[in-house]
Amino acid sequence: MTHALPKIAWIGLGIMGSPMSENLLKAGYDVTGHTLEQDKLDRLTAAGGTAAASVAEAVADADVIITMVPASPQVEAVAYGPAGILENARASALLIDMSSITPQTSVDLAAAARDKGIRVLDAPVSGGEAGAIEAVLSIMVGGDQADFDEARPLFEALGRTVVRCGPHGSGQTVKAANQLIVAVNIQACAEAVVFLEKSGVDLAAALDVLAGGLAGSTVLTRKKDNFLRRDFRPGFRIDLHHKDMGIVTDAARTVGAALPVGAVVAQLVASLRAQGDGGLDHSALLRTVERLSGDRV
Repeated sequence: MTHALPKIAWIGLGIMGSPMSENLLKAGYDVTGHTLEQDKLDRLTAAGGTAAASVAEAVADADVIITMVPASPQVEAVAYGPAGILENARASALLIDMSSITPQTSVDLAAAARDKGIRVLDAPVSGGEAGAIEAVLSIMVGGDQADFDEARPLFEALGRTVVRCGPHGSGQTVKAANQLIVAVNIQACAEAVVFLEKSGVDLAAALDVLAGGLAGSTVLTRKKDNFLRRDFRPGFRIDLHHKDMGIVTDAARTVGAALPVGAVVAQLVASLRAQGDGGLDHSALLRTVERLSGDRV
């Protein structure tokens, strides 16, 4: 190898960030991480990474800084201010935000970073916890082609489908569309499950044959066991999908796109959250259909 791999700073070691950072360690990258929970820092060091006590400390020597936090306010909190990434990273560093946030937040971040000589890509992902662990995520990227080309080897250590979708914010726009499709798909599957069960059909057999036909989808394949076992341990929390449905609804309104079915599903997600199920996996949309169908959940 002619030159060393870039040094990575990883900010945000949650359900997605922990396994993703570990995949970079497995690929031979030097990873220094910062997050708010000590047990997550301990997990990183156990995997061969280095724990940092602050954002500033994590990013000081980094060639590439990756952020994976819940939403726009957290991205702004770690990026801006005297203790943030932009004030403490080296000029010429590449900041890759893999969080799912509003497209406008990404556009604004890229503009603010440019003034510091820091390059930015927005690179949200799809595939959930399983995709993160297996390094088979779909990664949708917005930003300059040259920066994307530089980051590609790193993306390929994290995911299987890596596509530049256009300028800053484009990755987030495609991610919003992804979340629209996923939510509507889960809702349709949930309605089918309740219909099948109330009809007295063997649910496992029915889902197997549906998965093999035109009704089949990655959502059905990934969530089939959640439906069958009523196992709603979070791979992707309803709270986060609620946030994402707000992003897609708002962005669609801005560009003048009507999302009638998406709007209904956004309300069903909001209702599930209002019932206290925000911490459950998004496959728990099944619980709303059950409640509406007269079942005690």
